[in-house]
Amino acid sequence: MAKRGRVARQGSSAIEPPAGGRSKGPVEGVYYIDTGDCELVADPDNSNGWLLKINGVMSSHIDLADPLFLDFEYMRWIAALVESVWPPEDKPKLRALHLGGGACSVARYVHAAYPEARQVVVELDGKLADYVRAWFDLPKAPLLRIRVGEAREVTETLTAESRDLIIRDVFAGAFTPRPLTTREFNAHARRVLAPGGLYVVNSGDSPDLRSARQDAATIADTFAHTLIIADPAMLKGRRYGNMIMAGSDKPFGDDPKLARRLLGGAVPAHIWDDAQVRAFARGAEIRHDPVATA
Repeated sequence: MAKRGRVARQGSSAIEPPAGGRSKGPVEGVYYIDTGDCELVADPDNSNGWLLKINGVMSSHIDLADPLFLDFEYMRWIAALVESVWPPEDKPKLRALHLGGGACSVARYVHAAYPEARQVVVELDGKLADYVRAWFDLPKAPLLRIRVGEAREVTETLTAESRDLIIRDVFAGAFTPRPLTTREFNAHARRVLAPGGLYVVNSGDSPDLRSARQDAATIADTFAHTLIIADPAMLKGRRYGNMIMAGSDKPFGDDPKLARRLLGGAVPAHIWDDAQVRAFARGAEIRHDPVATA
């Protein structure tokens, strides 16, 4: 989910896949996908940029010339956090799992910043995954694999301690499907993470912050150490938007470079440490899976 949303829908006629194979490179238009339709629009402010909308909701931005450029601010916050934990100059061989694919913007960034990373992107919509591979010339397996499937089902099948980084960025409309937000799902994510691994979620909410508090409470109940990154207006409940939340079994520490980088962005952001996150989440519901009935 993203709030850039400045491109209008361009009619209702959807483009079918080209006969005899996949398209080569992005072409503006509305395309049928398994879960509805998506719209690909050239970025009017960037000759190398493309915007992807899914079922009318702004989803992703891609810069074909620069995979390190992330147009959506919340993605920049994720990148800043990842680089704080694993400085790219150390050349770590990250094992990353992306729950939610879209245009694979963050996966492209990870590949550019960490060339030896091995990544899996879980995307529910198989036709969208095919389009994205054709349009955006993504790295090939084993550097980047797109696995078509439901994010929770895939996560539950993964080997323990097999990933260093898990990013949850899945939305159905304005919110993440509940099965991906529960204590039980977070436990699966924690099981899949290696020691010192990082679980990152994009939590979208309205100004009442009820859903964000529940996300924070559930993550804090699962992980020993937490943080939140968001702009001050969002933290104060003054607008609809995104918070980046993270959990780990390892303390995040106090990184002044990260704080300066976040404050210096186009939308300045603040970091809440573990104590602030737990205070924000105090009294909120810890989400659980439904209780099975006989």
